[in-house]
Amino acid sequence: MKREDLIKKWLDNELNVQELEAFKQLEDYDDLVQLSNSVMQFKAPEYNTSEELNTALQHINSKQRSKNWLRPVLRIAAILALSFSVYYYTTTLDTNISTLAAQKTEIQLPDASQVLLNAASTLTYNKSDWETNRDVTLEGEAFFKVTKGSKFSVNTSTGTVTVLGTQFNIKQRNNYFEVICYEGSVKVTHNTNIVILKPGNSFLLIDGEIIAKEKETASNPSWINNESSFKSMPFAYVIREFERQYNVTINTQDIDLKQLFTGSFVHNDKELALKSITLPLNLNYSLQNNKAIVLSRE
Repeated sequence: MKREDLIKKWLDNELNVQELEAFKQLEDYDDLVQLSNSVMQFKAPEYNTSEELNTALQHINSKQRSKNWLRPVLRIAAILALSFSVYYYTTTLDTNISTLAAQKTEIQLPDASQVLLNAASTLTYNKSDWETNRDVTLEGEAFFKVTKGSKFSVNTSTGTVTVLGTQFNIKQRNNYFEVICYEGSVKVTHNTNIVILKPGNSFLLIDGEIIAKEKETASNPSWINNESSFKSMPFAYVIREFERQYNVTINTQDIDLKQLFTGSFVHNDKELALKSITLPLNLNYSLQNNKAIVLSRE
């Protein structure tokens, strides 16, 4: 039924249940009701339905015309407000970059500093105020080549590393925190400890204890070249790194994980890598499937 017919039947109180529901769905239903209530306050000697209908429609159409120019303006304003909100949200939002097990990635920061992110790691930073606040947050391991400029800070759950322009590696895992400086100088802050590292120097923390290390002679960390190297490292950390690089689970139920391991394993040959970490300790291994490995004593 047409809009005008619904309004006329409503004025004559002749709407059935279905028509009444349709009438309530009209865009100007509230205006019509308000107008009707106002008219009922006045008494007239005669009531002509057609004339009253014309009067009501003229009044409503007049209001509709006044609203018509406003609606597009409101729509445009809403779109602009939404666009601004989206722009503000996206430009102030942190950038999170994560790697899966057996995955590495290279990141270029807004100042052209480079980050190589090792497997199962996350780097977080914010672009909006990067020029004045070069701060990143790291979970896992990464190698940094920082361009010279304002202070550059890497925040981890264990400690903070601060530099101006240098190359260094940070590894922060469960109960393990290590910083190695390869170029320039690095300031490491852990609780009340502040240590300045020069090229070849390291800061190593295992289970809350600072561990002394020999001077590093390599020019960059071995994992960049798809190899993990260890010097007198508890075997538990070797196993965890192997699991990250090959996305596998290793059963070590009968293995002494505190024994120290010195050696390395490659990231692109699982069989060779398993031999590299088991033979030096007289261990056997068996492959249950592509995702599970069992270690045992010979």
